[in-house]
Order: sequence, then structure tokens, then C-alpha cells
Amino acid sequence: MNSTAPVYQSADVLYANTDFSKLSWIETQWAAWYLWIGNPVIATGLMSFLLHEIVYFGRCVPWIIIDAMPYFRQWKLQPNKIPTPQEQWECTKQVLYSHFTIELPMIWFFHPMAEMFNMSTWQVPFPSWQIMVPQIAAFFVFEDMFHYFAHQALHWGPLYKHIHKIHHKYSAPFGLAAEYAHPAEVMILGTGTIAGPLLYCYFRRDLHIFTMYVWITLRLFQAVDAHSGYDFPWSLQHIMPFWSGAEHHDFHHMAFVNNFSTSFRWCDRLFGTDDKYRAYRKRVAAMKKSGMSKEEFAAAEKKLNAEVEAEGVQAEAQAEAYQYGSKAKVA
Repeated sequence: MNSTAPVYQSADVLYANTDFSKLSWIETQWAAWYLWIGNPVIATGLMSFLLHEIVYFGRCVPWIIIDAMPYFRQWKLQPNKIPTPQEQWECTKQVLYSHFTIELPMIWFFHPMAEMFNMSTWQVPFPSWQIMVPQIAAFFVFEDMFHYFAHQALHWGPLYKHIHKIHHKYSAPFGLAAEYAHPAEVMILGTGTIAGPLLYCYFRRDLHIFTMYVWITLRLFQAVDAHSGYDFPWSLQHIMPFWSGAEHHDFHHMAFVNNFSTSFRWCDRLFGTDDKYRAYRKRVAAMKKSGMSKEEFAAAEKKLNAEVEAEGVQAEAQAEAYQYGSKAKVA
């Protein structure tokens, strides 16, 4: 922590030129938070970490409840794989470990970095939604592209074996598993979430950390939902066909290959890393149109998923057996 950071305890100092009568309720609460804490570095660090924990685990709770209710199995992408309470607890412990050892220090020292890039933090009023929406849209696009290439790199033999393998523990992911990863992976992939806003702020100088919080909230929702393992008729990908969603990412965990992006399907389609996924979806669609009963479809889907997962296990073994300069064959 920056022990030399000034302590602000009066509106006459921190908000000397602010007309509080013109602020919205949330802007007033924002200013009150910074005045109550007294130190902007501590106020930003504490608020950022609390936001992350509350949003992440808060978004996971509905999926934990859904997993416990058999009614929702009809929309489960891999209905024969429901996470047990023990698996969810083991996952939670690893997530908390990463949060407190990797993310907490990064979040805590974010305020000095934000000010270095001229990002507004304690200031009010907030920017208008007309300014915020294009910024957040740009962050989504940047993060998706960054994640696509970084994720592919993590599937390279040594990086997969020593880092990314932890995240692939669950071939049928669930909400809590969104950030179930090696601390190094948390840093690598988390860079895409943070770098976009920082680069934008460096060149444009008009970004408020409140916009950053909205972006982080939406990004956490996207990550948790993509790992939920459920595809509902009202899921976003049915409204926005280019959105990835759980239906897209679930295949990656099951098959080990394809679908490396996060929010969108563009990169995978552009670079051809969704060929196996599209072939799989065609087979599922053909089975649905074949006129088979629910029981017959469930049995056929289970068999197909087992075939795809077996191929994924082989592909994973191939990645782990990689030797520098060559790709070792796995019998």
C-alpha cells in the first residue's frame, strides 16, 4: 500500500468544487464511500475486491441452486454430469486461493495504476451511458481477441501440462469453475480484462473506474454463465447468434479442442477452430429431427458425448506428451 497517499477527510478537500445537489443517488453514495474511508487508495482497493467477490460468488449461487434441482436437467448440456457438493467445495477453495494470492494484490494496487493512466476514480459525476456503452463494447471485443490467442497458447504442451490443465479438470464445467485455474492462468487471461481499459485510457484519457466496474461485472457474468453447463431457450446466444455462451464453451471442456474464445464466436469461425464443434452440433440437430423418442435421444446424446469426450482425452494426452521440437504420439 502507498503509505504516503494523502488522507482526505473533508469534502472541502476531496470534493471542494462538487455540487452534491446535482448528483444522483449512486454518485452521492460513491462520494460518501471515499469520504468515509478517507484514503483513495484504500477506498478503491477495498471496493474493487468486494465487488469482484460479491459479483462472482453472487452469480454462482443461482447456478448452484439450479444444479440441485432435477427440473432443469432438460437444459443441461451434459445431463449425466452434475457437480457434487464436494466438487463444488473443492472448486471454491481453489478459486478463493487464487483470489487472495493473485487477484487481491493486483486489485489492491490498481488505484495507483489507474491514476498513472489518468483514469478517474473518486471523481463525480459519472460519465453518461452514451459514453460508457461504446467503451464497454470495445473492452468486450479486445478481451475476446486477447483471450482467444492466449487460450490457444495455454493449450500448447508445456503450458497446458503445468498451467492450464487445472482448469480442464472438469469436462462438464459448472459456474464456480469459471475461475478454477492455476494462479499463472489467472494472471495471463486476466490481462485481457484489464489491459483493454488501461490501453483505452492511455490514449483517450476519458475513462472512469465506474465504467470499469460495470465492465468487470458483465465480464464476470459472462464467464460464470459460459461455465454453467446450461443452454436455456432464453439464453443470450439464441438472441445474439454471435454470442458464445455455455453451449459454445461447454464443448471446449468436453472435447478439449475448438472454441477458444470467450464472449463471441468470431475468432473461432474466422480461424477455423470450431470445425469439430459445428460437426457435433449438426449430428445433434440430425438426431433431434430423426423422430426418436426422448429416451432414445437421451441415449444417443449420451453415446455421442462419450465419443467426443474420449477424443478429447486423447487430444489432452497428446498435448501433455509434447516434446520440444516434435509432437509425441500417444498410443
